Amino acid sequence: MTKKNLVAITGNDAAAYAIKQINPDVMAAYPITPQTDLVQTFSEYVADGLVNTEFVTVESEHSAMSACVGAAAAGGRVMTATSANGLALMFEIVYIAASNKLPIVMPVVNRALSGPINIHCDHSDSMAARDAGWIQIYSESAQEAYDNIIQAIKIAENMKVRLPVMVMYDGFITSHGIEVVDFLDDKVVSEFIGDYKPNHPLLDTEKPLTYGPLDLYDFYFEHKRQQAEDIKNSKPVILDVAREFKNISGREYKLFESYKLEDAETAIVALSSTAGTAKAVVDELRDEGKKVGLLKPRVFRPFPYNELAEALSHLKAVAILDRSDSFGAFGGPVFTEIRSAMVEYGKMPENINIIYGLGGRDINQQDLKNIYGQLGEIVETGKVGDRIQYYGVRE
Repeated sequence: MTKKNLVAITGNDAAAYAIKQINPDVMAAYPITPQTDLVQTFSEYVADGLVNTEFVTVESEHSAMSACVGAAAAGGRVMTATSANGLALMFEIVYIAASNKLPIVMPVVNRALSGPINIHCDHSDSMAARDAGWIQIYSESAQEAYDNIIQAIKIAENMKVRLPVMVMYDGFITSHGIEVVDFLDDKVVSEFIGDYKPNHPLLDTEKPLTYGPLDLYDFYFEHKRQQAEDIKNSKPVILDVAREFKNISGREYKLFESYKLEDAETAIVALSSTAGTAKAVVDELRDEGKKVGLLKPRVFRPFPYNELAEALSHLKAVAILDRSDSFGAFGGPVFTEIRSAMVEYGKMPENINIIYGLGGRDINQQDLKNIYGQLGEIVETGKVGDRIQYYGVRE
């Protein structure tokens, strides 16, 4: 383990520093709030000669991902970053990146999708891309964003995976908030990720191949089936990389984090920064003698359905929080995935879906205490009431 190198820094600057230490061959990016100063800070590293990265300034996010696909297909280690409408503009090429098994790593600074136009945090952008074939990792804090970006490189480039990875953290809450982050030494990061080994590079003239061919009903289905198997097989690699990362950092990561969950009777499931607030509430309620806990998903794709369902199976009631909606579905995306997993597992505690915080609306400790209180009432009365709830909205 390396010595501690503590710095007070914003989430975006922590992410930019991780990319500096990774020193990718190519970064193509376009600014969009609240991602902008991530790219701006990294561009300063490029201008100052602190990295060897070819920084490609483009006219749109669609072009940014297109340039990344080209550079990765050519055999380079490639990164980009985006938010919200920028991710939506990339969608056509986001699918192509995954389909061509290109290990691009992209921080996504979560922001509400338009319209109306909103620049604040919710998870509608990355949840809209959840079925694009990318591995998805969510971060509670600037420290986790930094750590996850470094791990993402090693996950994406593993020869058993070779898939792109999105690393999410909350816009403004994490991206612009200042936290203390423990940076690893440059040499430690470099040795951890290793040299890039291209797989079937387009510029290998000794082994010519085609990227982006027409693929009709004769082979398309088989290629999609391969994609499904590839992302499923990434789960053990994610865990292996996390164990290796613990050896160099002392920080432990798994598919999800359980916080005082083992003996809990009720619990909240929450992604990203909300989980940090929930931990404080759990501590407070524990001091009052209430058996409450928290489960914080980290890896959303591949979705660890068996592991999550097992971790929640002993509870009497659980509130699954979504900072995005899935219009026309039975609940938000996190809720539908976890409820389905619990049904398959065969043990399902009473459950409610809390859709909250859309467009950056705050959720505070009292709000979370109220949700735990509601779970307590469900356990006491056996009555659920509204299964899907919009919390904190003026109805």
